[in-house]
Amino acid sequence: MLTDLEVKRTKPDARIRKLSDGAGLQLWIQPNGSKLWRLAYRFSGKQKLLALGVYPRMGLKEAREAREGARRLLNAGRDPSQLRKLEKAGKAEASVNLFGAIAAELLEKKVKEGRADNTLTKFRWYVRLAAPALGQLPLDEITPADVLAVLRLIEARGRYETAARVRAIIGEIFRYAIATGRAGNDPTYALRGALIAPAARHRAALVKPEAFGGLLRAISAYEGAPETRLALELLALTFVRPGELRSALWAEFDLDVAAWSIPAAKMKMRRPHKVPLSRQAIATLKELHALTGRGAFLLPSVRSASRSMSENTLNAALRRMGFTKDEMTSHGFRAAASSILNESGLWNSDAIEAQLAHADADSIRRAYARAEYWDERVRMMSWWADKIDEMRGAV
Repeated sequence: MLTDLEVKRTKPDARIRKLSDGAGLQLWIQPNGSKLWRLAYRFSGKQKLLALGVYPRMGLKEAREAREGARRLLNAGRDPSQLRKLEKAGKAEASVNLFGAIAAELLEKKVKEGRADNTLTKFRWYVRLAAPALGQLPLDEITPADVLAVLRLIEARGRYETAARVRAIIGEIFRYAIATGRAGNDPTYALRGALIAPAARHRAALVKPEAFGGLLRAISAYEGAPETRLALELLALTFVRPGELRSALWAEFDLDVAAWSIPAAKMKMRRPHKVPLSRQAIATLKELHALTGRGAFLLPSVRSASRSMSENTLNAALRRMGFTKDEMTSHGFRAAASSILNESGLWNSDAIEAQLAHADADSIRRAYARAEYWDERVRMMSWWADKIDEMRGAV
């Protein structure tokens, strides 16, 4: 039998040294000096070897206890090595079923589906808010109370809308796990009505022609970066979503046919969208092309041509011009255009909705409308550009 002193003092050799403690327990001393506990045994007529641990983390006493535990399994007709493999498989399966692992898997799925960068960024952010409490928990151990505790912390900071969105993301993760056989229920379902409902908020916009004209004059006189001024002018002329403009590539524009084709991956509704370009929009694009046309992005970042303009740039420019966040936002150009176009009484409301790329529950009607209203949208966008000139010149 071995002694603690012998285990501690035995030096390595050029080859593996094996010291026996009896009943199959061995200490293997590697040439590099590491000392490993091994148990040699026979099961079903075959010689087998089981790794027990590393010295000194596992001392002689603990190694003997591990040997006795393995021998009890053998006496019961069970193979210690096979049980070890089953335990490792179980732990691996459990780690795959952790909330954080499922969330990462769902994120990877969204990336492969070509979801917009903004969508992916928001998903990551909401998951990070839940991860400290839920990330390392198996899904089948997460209760409605666990989820509610996470959401209450967010609510305590007055972030009611964020809490609602985090609840929705957690629910999406659980529903994905249910669909893939890793969870049996969605604990967020039980939380309906438990959160503080956020007050409805509308993005600020100047929708009256007189006020919108003042905004247009302020943009024309903007003394910041010319790319930012031109971006705001394009936002007024096209009234696309700000993210669609910021991420635009020059390759998406065909000035000869006066159209901008936005891929589905960049659209909120995940459908391709085509924007008619007025002569004013084309003139603005040509002016912008002289500044940024050598790169891929219509509006590159000031820090790197390989990235698009920051989402804060346009709103910051509006603030610099004196418009508060309660008066106007970059998204407000859409509301202004929608309001003025509808109030003109000149255009079919469905054509306006098609130009805004709003959702239509009827996919057949939507496809028909896209074809039917294109010519009207071309005329409407030309009228809108002339109206912008008119409002900008009004005193």
